[in-house]
Amino acid sequence: MISYYQNLIRCLVLLATIFLVTGCKGRKPGNLPDLNNNGGVNVIQYTVANTYPHSTTSFTEGLIFHDNKLFESTGSPGEYPFTRSVIGIDDLATGKLDIKIEINRNKYFGEGILFLNNKLYQLTYKNQMGFIYNADDFRQTGTFRYASKEGWGMTTDGKYLIMSDGTNYLTYLDPDSMTVVKRISVTYNGSPALYVNELEYINGFIYANIWTTNYIARINPDDGKITGLLDLTTLFIKAQKKYRKSEATNGIAWDPVSDRIFVTGKLWPYLFEIRFPH
Repeated sequence: MISYYQNLIRCLVLLATIFLVTGCKGRKPGNLPDLNNNGGVNVIQYTVANTYPHSTTSFTEGLIFHDNKLFESTGSPGEYPFTRSVIGIDDLATGKLDIKIEINRNKYFGEGILFLNNKLYQLTYKNQMGFIYNADDFRQTGTFRYASKEGWGMTTDGKYLIMSDGTNYLTYLDPDSMTVVKRISVTYNGSPALYVNELEYINGFIYANIWTTNYIARINPDDGKITGLLDLTTLFIKAQKKYRKSEATNGIAWDPVSDRIFVTGKLWPYLFEIRFPH
């Protein structure tokens, strides 16, 4: 009976998550992995090492470490007039975001970011355009276009820009020409894994939030197969207990210097440092 009620609570939490986030941005629910019948996909166990404050005005779209600092990019849904599309540095002590870049929320919806070759790249949601900044002084130096209808998450393997667009595809872009090098299809037990969102490249694998779920998928970039899942439902529940407007899990950042991994979500009051084998 205990396992029955545990599963029932998990289902209710996931359904509540779908209701909240689909109402916000009008997207359809993502395909939800079933951890009780995962077809051999490894459930990655993790522990929470530290909990930090996070701004409940930050509609998180990107999270990344650069120069020993934690950078965050945010979006600005129309129904939340208090949100802004900005890029800034998170203060782990206070939860405040030291804003370095802001784009016009009436024209653009900020999405994922990445640093590569002393440049900062930023996607926008539906404009099919991104911005390029100097990584030292955050001065805009250019823009780029992409064929995907939407821009969601970004990461890099050190050579290419890797972006998600809300589908099951990841697109590799050449940083010099911004042309498509290749695309890989992300699959879960042989089926397309839809709504791949915020990305982070860690030790040869791509970790991706799956939108409308509390899962982070570990993806093998060689074949696109999901080889593991982190279930952050308990962290989502904790965030909602503190701030009821907390929405989808989104944001994963790895600091290769200290080997720390941070996760959060849209409008969450917390930023969590978690540990797991990687």
